Amino acid sequence: MPTVKLVLEYDGTCYAGWQRQPDRLTIQEAIERAIQQVSQAEVSIVGAGRTDSGVHARGQVASFRTELDWPAPNWMRALNAVLPKDIAVLSSTIMADRFHAQHDARGKLYTYRILPRSTRPTIDRAFVWHIFKPLDESAMQQAASTLLGSQDFSSFEGSLTDNDNPICHLQRLAVLRQGEEIRIEAYADRFLKHMVRAIVGTVVEVGLGKRTPDNLIEVLRAQDRSAAGQTAPAHGLCLMRVDYGE
Repeated sequence: MPTVKLVLEYDGTCYAGWQRQPDRLTIQEAIERAIQQVSQAEVSIVGAGRTDSGVHARGQVASFRTELDWPAPNWMRALNAVLPKDIAVLSSTIMADRFHAQHDARGKLYTYRILPRSTRPTIDRAFVWHIFKPLDESAMQQAASTLLGSQDFSSFEGSLTDNDNPICHLQRLAVLRQGEEIRIEAYADRFLKHMVRAIVGTVVEVGLGKRTPDNLIEVLRAQDRSAAGQTAPAHGLCLMRVDYGE
């Protein structure tokens, strides 16, 4: 059975996250319905990352196995013809049978958008976290740098998770100014539940002067979620890219 790899873009505003849930519309369910519509077969797709409710993606990866021997581009064309307007397949590739979108992933890049200004946003209101006060970017970057490396990120992990390995290798955490916006880029081999949003919320508290940059070292050492700051709103977060090894 061929294994198909999809690279997906979606606006997560109207969805209860990636993972299928009873009585709630999810990205996974919408794509599985589309696959069934074009192939007349039920399949279960695997996503590289289980994005939360309201989180967006420009480079989510999913895989599934099928009995259909279609050329790879046919999947992209067929699915885009029936998917909702807020989900699109950017590419479709036939992979080796053993390929698994989640288990084979070697790194993920997330971007979080923040708009620190007094006037609320309109056009981008579903994609940025609006903060009414200015932020100290220099202090935020100093704080971010203390989190780099292979570390125990228990203090930034959301509740109700069955994960038993809190160690992640955070290779990039950059605070960047782009026009009026501040963007935080995070790249790691893996992320814990709510980890990026908890990091962003804590770094923003540094930018607001509520914490010192060095405080994040103490937060890490605490290995306790209550030591970190708020969880940033989901709608500012976007999964940009998933990397795989050779």
